Formats: sequence, C-alpha cells, structure tokens
Amino acid sequence: MAHNLSEFKLIHWIRQQSTQSHPDLQTGIGDDMAIMQMGGQQLLITTDMLLEGVHFDFETATLEQVGYKSMAVSLSDCAGMAAVPFIAVVGVALPKEMTMEQAKQLYQGLQKAAEQFNCPIVGGDTTRWDKPLAIDVTMLARQGKHPPVHRSGALVGDIIMTTGTLGGSLAGKHLDFTPRVKEALALTDLVTINAMMDVSDGISSDLRHICRESGVGAVIEAKSIPISAAVERSVNPLAAAMNDGEDFELLFTLCPENASILEQKWPALSDLKLSPIGRIIAADKDASDEGYRVFLKTSDKTITPLEPKGWEH
Repeated sequence: MAHNLSEFKLIHWIRQQSTQSHPDLQTGIGDDMAIMQMGGQQLLITTDMLLEGVHFDFETATLEQVGYKSMAVSLSDCAGMAAVPFIAVVGVALPKEMTMEQAKQLYQGLQKAAEQFNCPIVGGDTTRWDKPLAIDVTMLARQGKHPPVHRSGALVGDIIMTTGTLGGSLAGKHLDFTPRVKEALALTDLVTINAMMDVSDGISSDLRHICRESGVGAVIEAKSIPISAAVERSVNPLAAAMNDGEDFELLFTLCPENASILEQKWPALSDLKLSPIGRIIAADKDASDEGYRVFLKTSDKTITPLEPKGWEH
C-alpha cells in the first residue's frame, strides 16, 4: 500500500529543518531508534503509532491482537539495532463506543508482548474521541553487550542476509509475529554486524534505507529470497516476499568471513533460518535516487533496478 508522501523525502526535509541538536544526541532521524548519551550510558528511544484502517482492522484482527502488534512493532525496532528494551509508555485514543471490557482486551495484548521481553508498561495516556482507534507506543532500550547496530555501516563487499521467511503479512503474519530481539543480540554476540534494521516496509524498500544511509548500492538474487509458505501459491510469490511488508524479520549486512562463521555456528544456537540474499556494491553516482541503487538478479542472470514497492509512509 503506498501513499503520495515519500518517507525518504520527508526524512530528508525534517533533517534540513532540524538545525538544533542536543549535545547528548548520538543518533537522530534515519535509524530504527534515536540514541542519547545519558550518564555514561546509551539510551535508545523509539515510538510507533498504529491506526485502525491503516495498520489493522477489526474484520481480521481481535483487540488483543491489535494490542500485541502495537507493542511488538516497537520491540522489533529494538531488534533492528540489537538493543535491549526495558520500559514502554502507551498512548491510546479510544473510540467513544469502546467498552471497558474491550479496553481491557486491548491492554492484555499489549501486556502479552511486553512480558515476553521483560519490558513493563510504566505509564502513558488514554483519551476518547469520535474517530477510530489509535495507539502510540514509546519504548526505551539500553545497549546490550555490544554497541547498537546502525543502518549506516554497510560496506562494499558485505553479504546481505535476512532472518526467517518473507511475505505473508496480508495473510495475518503481521498480527502474531515474534520480534527478533533475542536473535539480534545472539547475532551480535557471534560476529560483527555492519548494518541492520527490521523489515517493516518490505525488502524492496527497506534495503534501500540501508543503502541510502550507508552510501552504497546492492544486488539481491531472486532465487535466494526466503519466500514464506503463506505466499508460495500466490500470483507472484517473489513480489509478495519483497513488497508485502510487515515481516518484522532482520535485514543485515556483514563481511563474507563473518557470514561464513554464522553459517557454521548459527544452527547450533537457533532454529531460525538465516538466508544470504545478495551483496553490497558501490553506489552508482550517475543513477537516480542520489545514486543509492538496489538491483535484482534473476535466475537467467539478468540484473535490473529493483523498484521500492513496499509500504511507503
């Protein structure tokens, strides 16, 4: 689903307007989380707003599922930077017709996701209005044993990898996914990850974020994309896997040597599939989109520009 407002253009414009900076700000707009230096430690902050009719609807989702997803989306941001979530605050705009029992169901979903990662809800705000349900979760996280991983660290020659399988959000995956927080921390324990983010908008769009922030390009191989069973029989499984969005898997890059280490050691740690899907290349500075281009290599060795057809805010 796409809108006329480009996220790339909006982020670029906001950066231009943000002339003031805080001396403790280490990472601002453009990553999964902002990072502040607080008392000698790094504090990571993210917020996500979900809207009825845009991110969920009650024809396919229960109130508990909506609450779960709202919290899990922010937890997935923590995973995208290999950070450890520790508290959350929640703002909710409830439709006037919602009952107390229904509000409790919504909270139970929020709590279910929070408890999985020892991230208590410590406050927030609740209001009522004559419009659909809106939920905003703000989450704080701390650095794990290793520094947070940014989108901006991809290097030419890096292997591009993903966790799990892609595609299937339209079949309901976006309501019951598991944020890859534990897996992100395990990955950074094993090897150095150069760049990482969670897959929320689809590979075709999210890989472009990494390329843009890192000043590089990328080639991914169609045959290597891990397509989920939910879309294998769709009209175009590959397109669904790259564009559906809301997979909430990890997308990351690392050097070939570390990719080999992962291939050897990861199966002993986790059943979660890791897939090498391509390689980081030098940016084509003569190309459009400021030269940060993503290409798709098909089974017949044809290489063509990959259009970002995932979710665009």
